[in-house]
Amino acid sequence: MATRNASPAPKSGQLGTEINRSGELEVFVRVAELGSFSEAARRSDVSPSAISKIVARLEARLGVQLLQRSTRHLQLTPEGRKLADNGKRVLADLSELETSVTARSIPSGVVRINASTATGQRLLIPLVPLLMQTYPELRIDLSFTDYVVDLIEARADIAIRWGSLPSSDNVARLLGRTRQLIVGSPEYLDRIGRPRHPDDLERFVRIGWNYPRAVPHWPLCDKKRKGHERIHVSMGEVLRVNDGEAMRNLALHGAGLARLSLYHAWDDLQAGRLEAVLEDYNAGDLEPIHALYVGKPGHLPLRTRAVLDFLKEHVDLRHAEKVPKEFLKRAKS
Repeated sequence: MATRNASPAPKSGQLGTEINRSGELEVFVRVAELGSFSEAARRSDVSPSAISKIVARLEARLGVQLLQRSTRHLQLTPEGRKLADNGKRVLADLSELETSVTARSIPSGVVRINASTATGQRLLIPLVPLLMQTYPELRIDLSFTDYVVDLIEARADIAIRWGSLPSSDNVARLLGRTRQLIVGSPEYLDRIGRPRHPDDLERFVRIGWNYPRAVPHWPLCDKKRKGHERIHVSMGEVLRVNDGEAMRNLALHGAGLARLSLYHAWDDLQAGRLEAVLEDYNAGDLEPIHALYVGKPGHLPLRTRAVLDFLKEHVDLRHAEKVPKEFLKRAKS
């Protein structure tokens, strides 16, 4: 299909029946704009007779006269004027469609991602090099906050959030789930002792959250009782933070017990820097992690959709749904 401002149209000998309908329309619109077969031919790099034949073929196909011809002037008929006006819009739409299809084939531009500090450092940052290799035309803007942001106010395209989500206009895409568990450093547990029952937690510092939406207790479960009775243990008021990485570091330094996601604590558990406690009372709840965004899925910019698809493919939390037995050996000893 010939397009405006594209390479010259084929020579007259190549036109013939190969001109399609949009090509005929483009030739006619050009003639209507210029008011001359010869000028339209010159700009299309074809002969005036070829242009005349194309317009005549269009008239024959439509069954109406589009131009009134004289030796010196061309004048549009009412049908010709209508076709020329509407044809301009159709050709503009086609050009825009072609441009958009070409542009959408390669994700480019800035994608702003917001996440908590812990999620950013442990989940996002390891994936950024591969993301940039996969989409070299993207520019990634990361911001880490441990409070829930308004995506529009924060000018964020995507926000990564753990746990239940408040009602909002945001759309959530599930990336995975991870188990929650109570952990402490071996040194702290050697000093205070290892809890065997939720009641034992009263003598431990329970590091909690201090942001408004935080759940004020740790949900546990007595599996020996009928119905697996739920037990809610207060986080306490002695030590509270608003940052997940700070909570982890406090636990590592023996400041108290913390309730962390298995994904967050995995490396420390594996290395023996943290121990899981009270797993016999763990309710087994899996906390979801979502990618939040604003807008309908079908109307997202390609760059945002590409990053969402990348995260869905590469965020793998399957190992974080169940605590390996080797992580629990010392806690039971």
